[in-house]
Amino acid sequence: MRYIFNFPDIGEGLDEGTIVEWYVAKGQQIKSGDALVKMETDKVVADIPSPKSGTISAIYGKVGETIHVGNALVEIEIEGVSGAAAVEEAKNTEAVKEEGAGVVGTLEIAGNNAYLPASEEGTSEKKADVQKSTRKVLATPVARAMAKELGVNIDLVKGSGPAGRVMKEDIQSHLQKNTVSSTKSNTIVTEEERLELKPLTQLRKTIARNMIQSKHNAAHMTVFDEVEVSELVRIREKYKGKFLEKQVKLSYLPFVLKATALALKKFKALNAQLDMENNQMIYKHYYNIGIAVDTEDGLIVPVIKDVDKLSIFQIAQKINEISEKTRKREITMDDMKDGTFTITSFGSIGGQFAVPVINYPQAAILGIGRILKKPVVKEDAVVPGTIMPLSLSVDHRIVDGGETARFVNQIMDYLSDPVSLIMD
Repeated sequence: MRYIFNFPDIGEGLDEGTIVEWYVAKGQQIKSGDALVKMETDKVVADIPSPKSGTISAIYGKVGETIHVGNALVEIEIEGVSGAAAVEEAKNTEAVKEEGAGVVGTLEIAGNNAYLPASEEGTSEKKADVQKSTRKVLATPVARAMAKELGVNIDLVKGSGPAGRVMKEDIQSHLQKNTVSSTKSNTIVTEEERLELKPLTQLRKTIARNMIQSKHNAAHMTVFDEVEVSELVRIREKYKGKFLEKQVKLSYLPFVLKATALALKKFKALNAQLDMENNQMIYKHYYNIGIAVDTEDGLIVPVIKDVDKLSIFQIAQKINEISEKTRKREITMDDMKDGTFTITSFGSIGGQFAVPVINYPQAAILGIGRILKKPVVKEDAVVPGTIMPLSLSVDHRIVDGGETARFVNQIMDYLSDPVSLIMD
């Protein structure tokens, strides 16, 4: 009997994933728990294990293709159950709805699992005729999704795959044959040399979705300021060599995280969340700060937990570790969840000020600009100084202007006098 294993929901509300690598091939024997495929979701890259032991009889989707939760990943031939026994085991079955199954056709359900009979042995001719006349065309999940997106009636497409299954290439061929160009020669003109088409990654789709959600649901307000950090520069220069001896790179970011966590303890509205459904504010008494990490695919925001309880060295160590994991796409769900505030440091690339978009449903996000030399006034004299630009966006529904300004001032006090980070 063939067992259909659908792409499972691996948590955090994810509804689709992209195939990164197949670990199995058709005809390969596997055991329950063996990794089947590496999938990239919008947050993590994870291996999907097999729930059954048996032989791989079919694989759905190629590397780079997107599979939705609930769609078929593989079919596994379960040894010891076949033919008439399979039909008998599935006697109290019902037809699987197309939306709930990755393999489209006549499926049967035994218990809570979806199965395909290994053959038609034990099925009466009359029953087989009824199935043949009422069944929908067989198609891969990718082909069905493509047909829906392009407005193609998949039942009219001739399949070239096994048992007449419609493949992605069949949809493309059908579309080309039935497309009438506006040109007199009825040919399709492309401009491939002028355009580059690249499918959206899961990460890029998530970034787009989250940005729109934030802008639609939070009342953004942004304030800008500059803090003179000559003393911070001096302290970093003094200790960065000692940190390197312990294989830890010391940047300015650990100081900013520590300053932010201590400031959040004094201004709880910046570490809050608005719960409109229950007409309440949620104030969080833990300080988990997300840091936006730049990767080739886009920004990923891993979270450093309980920053207020960590030393500068421990924060620097965790930043180094989590940044490396993020760039290698080895980040886990646990590394991403439960952030209460976010910091984005665009200054390391360039730019002084920005309008950071809040990591909804958090209340605020702090942007750190490029540190630069400027003339400053100290004790009524103009002297050279080192300036760190700050950009703070808040949800104005949660945080008032006065509290926003006081919060920024507190962070500036900590950064201008770094010793206060261990004295407060």
